[in-house]
Amino acid sequence: MNAFSLRIGHGFDAHRIEAGEGVTLGGVWIECKYRIIAHSDGDAMIHALCDALLGAIGGGDIGKLFPDTDAQFKGINSRELLKEVMSRVKAKGFAVVNADLTLIAQVPRVSPYTQAMQAVLAQDMSVSVDVVNVKATTNEGMGHIGRKEGIAAHAVVLLGPAS
Repeated sequence: MNAFSLRIGHGFDAHRIEAGEGVTLGGVWIECKYRIIAHSDGDAMIHALCDALLGAIGGGDIGKLFPDTDAQFKGINSRELLKEVMSRVKAKGFAVVNADLTLIAQVPRVSPYTQAMQAVLAQDMSVSVDVVNVKATTNEGMGHIGRKEGIAAHAVVLLGPAS
């Protein structure tokens, strides 16, 4: 691997939501009137990030690595999945240069939590918080996200050689 060995990965995830007492997004618990319907904790932001990281190293996707048909992943904290994915990134000789995540959700409002999310994700990826960006947007009332039936997340990562 040389100094110009850069890899880009993109990830996407979506989950249904329903009435509940809170959600975990970006590794941060948010009290709200909703819950995410999922096999794991349903953290769509971390799932998208994991897929982006795996894509950048040619490592498949989280559905293959952590199948929702496997009981050991039932209710698992997605930060554990991210840590396992990062061990694979490091084993391939790469490190995160930067990560950019976008949550698409009508609810909950996450702007008060984005800095905490950035800190959690940076810690789990062993990078400085200034290379992790988290943002959110609504779907302007359109579609299943606009009707408060689901959420979605995109993530893009750039990897470079580990020093």
